[in-house]
Amino acid sequence: MASVSEDEETNKGSMWELDQSLDQPMDEEAGRIRNMYKEKKSSVILVTRLAFQSLGIVFGDLGTSPLYVFYNTFPHGIDDPEDVIGALSLIIYTLTLIPLLKYVLIVLRANDNGQGGTFALYSLLCRHAKVHTIPNQHRTDEQLTTYSRHTFEENTLAAKVKRWLESHRYKKNALLILVLVGTCMAIGDGILTPVISVLSASGGIKVNHPKLSNDVVVLVAVIILIGLFSMQHLGTDRVGWLFAPVVLVWFLFIGSIGALNIWKYDSSVLKAFNPVYIFRYFRRGKRDSWISLGGIFLSITGTEALFADLSHFPVLAIQIAFTTIVFPCLLLAYIGQAAYLVGNRDHVSDAFYRAIPDSIYWPMFIVATAAAIIASQATISATFSIIKQALALGCFPKVKVVHTSKKFLGHIYIPDINWVLMIACIAVTAGFKNQSQIGNAYGTAVVIVMVVTTFLMIPIMLLVWRSHWLLVCIFTALSLLVELPYLSAVLFKIGQGGWVPLAIAATFLIIMYVWHYGTVKQYEFESHSKVSMAWILGLGPSLRLVRVPGIGFVYTELASGVPRIFSHFITNLPAIHSVVVFVCIKYLPVYTVPTEERFLVKRIGLKNFHMFRCVARYGYKDLHKKDDDFEKMLFDSLSLFVRLESMMEGYTDSEYSLPTQQTGMSLTDITTMENSNERPLSSNVDISYASSYDLIHPAQSQGSSLLRSSGQTSGATDNELAFLNKCKEAGVVHILGNTIVKARRESTLIKKIAIDYIYALLRRICREDSVIFNVPHESLLNVGQMVYI
Repeated sequence: MASVSEDEETNKGSMWELDQSLDQPMDEEAGRIRNMYKEKKSSVILVTRLAFQSLGIVFGDLGTSPLYVFYNTFPHGIDDPEDVIGALSLIIYTLTLIPLLKYVLIVLRANDNGQGGTFALYSLLCRHAKVHTIPNQHRTDEQLTTYSRHTFEENTLAAKVKRWLESHRYKKNALLILVLVGTCMAIGDGILTPVISVLSASGGIKVNHPKLSNDVVVLVAVIILIGLFSMQHLGTDRVGWLFAPVVLVWFLFIGSIGALNIWKYDSSVLKAFNPVYIFRYFRRGKRDSWISLGGIFLSITGTEALFADLSHFPVLAIQIAFTTIVFPCLLLAYIGQAAYLVGNRDHVSDAFYRAIPDSIYWPMFIVATAAAIIASQATISATFSIIKQALALGCFPKVKVVHTSKKFLGHIYIPDINWVLMIACIAVTAGFKNQSQIGNAYGTAVVIVMVVTTFLMIPIMLLVWRSHWLLVCIFTALSLLVELPYLSAVLFKIGQGGWVPLAIAATFLIIMYVWHYGTVKQYEFESHSKVSMAWILGLGPSLRLVRVPGIGFVYTELASGVPRIFSHFITNLPAIHSVVVFVCIKYLPVYTVPTEERFLVKRIGLKNFHMFRCVARYGYKDLHKKDDDFEKMLFDSLSLFVRLESMMEGYTDSEYSLPTQQTGMSLTDITTMENSNERPLSSNVDISYASSYDLIHPAQSQGSSLLRSSGQTSGATDNELAFLNKCKEAGVVHILGNTIVKARRESTLIKKIAIDYIYALLRRICREDSVIFNVPHESLLNVGQMVYI
């Protein structure tokens, strides 16, 4: 065992240095995990493969917009050919300013280690400022490898912004509501995209069969939607390989047909690159031109899904795919349609299909239908990613998340949400049947998400990037200069279908905010009502507390203190297991927590009492292991903790000594420090031992065998290890709380409705913790309690 230095403890978060033979392989393993994402980015072959695969997942929605943009821009027909040029000019510059400049070049860089979406931006802000509304973080969390954040000098702009955000609770809540609004609108986008894409593609049947009933088109769209959602369980990886070739063919087709139409019909439409025609378009049409912005905006729908789907692919892969394939092919497609419409103004309702040469009409119809199906995949995948992040940050009811890829943790499938989306899509398709009204609803959802992203980028640029305030003002002004006119235009169409995403978003907003509010209040109650170890030990003589053979894992929301549910349990049943472990599973505002840094282990009370605390930390991207793996990791962590605790006893410096053995501190003193979180470094057993996982992973038998053969474990430690193994053989019981939450009698009516009805309903219909963590039914013990908040 090498010497210990305070600098080493501060910089690496570890209190020991092991021999070089043990330290080197562990450093290599830790380095491999830390640099996993960078290695993916640096591999040319992998980036090229992912760029190709991203076509089928990320760009399907954006790529199928030519199916319906001009029809929704001119739903009442085209009066003047110059209007086509003006609309085309708007499309060109909108595609350039929003998807290309804002998102691909700027917003994609604001990712959380490869994670995108509004909640990824929120997690970045939570790390750089104390704006998280659930106060369950500890200073040890900031020592994680993935907990990247900046420190600020006093009197800088970033420091002032940080203090301003942290100054009042209402600012934190306002920021959370802003994030939830963007998230709910993105979910509404995930419902409307499959509807309008599939319905627009199916409408191509009526071009050659004009007498065909619209009900047949709707029926075909519904069948396609059912098939699409039934395929989601295959996973993004398999679906991406299936869809990517089709979307590549789609982009090549629309680009080639667009170039052909420019040459065949009217090449003068290329003058639309002159922005003067935008001014002429508004001067000529005035209010009608302004309202038509709602249809033009549909040309960039799918851009927000591009950012939300970032968890599936690295930034470079998306940038390559967009700049080399997507952007040029889309420009050619819109310019080609405009060239056709200049001479065929009566065909605006089905311009896309009529502009296709007759010789390739049916092959193009098949590809268009397949591309429309694939377009839905972008927003469906984005919805899964968004809800997974909301779930991890305590803003969504607990649902089962299935990871469909062992290579990429971002590839997920959420069965419950999948079927809810399918039912909602079918309802909207059968209810409206009108592509124009659905288009109005679609644009409303997307533009609000973009405005929310713009406002969230302001603190990101100031706190995370430390950009100059002038650059922040330029970015915000340019973004809002484009987005606010589109927002005002879609608001004119609220009565014509635009109310649909608002209703969907309002429903999800109520669900998410009420769930978050109930979660915060329940955590605050648990934190305030936790009991001291001295009280529990004092119950022993009066209750004749019995120690039952076995290990009891008591699940709690608290990362410190003894939960109220445990005192409730032993008061009604005065018996506890020989070994008790308080397990706290908490999520942090990081994308992942490396396995070797996941567990914080601490002893509670005296050594012969055999009570421990284990905090399991997860990021919003992490995969929960099945219960047998999780249980094994917990036990291995305890065993390693006991060995390391024995090693610490050899230090003579009181700064590194254990309080219970070396300093003679009483149980009351320990309890007081634990509950107040004011512990000296010597009592930070959870810091020291947890940080040691940077060097020793419990699952690595090589490191454990080296420790076992080093002869540094005392006889008392061997006895305790044997005792732990004996208790494990006797059986393991998982003790979970079955808590009923009620509002207090003096609460307001709104709070009673939110807690007693909405929150209670959500708790009943969501999956239980035992299901989420695959706890075997035969080893599960539920403890009921009533909580008034």
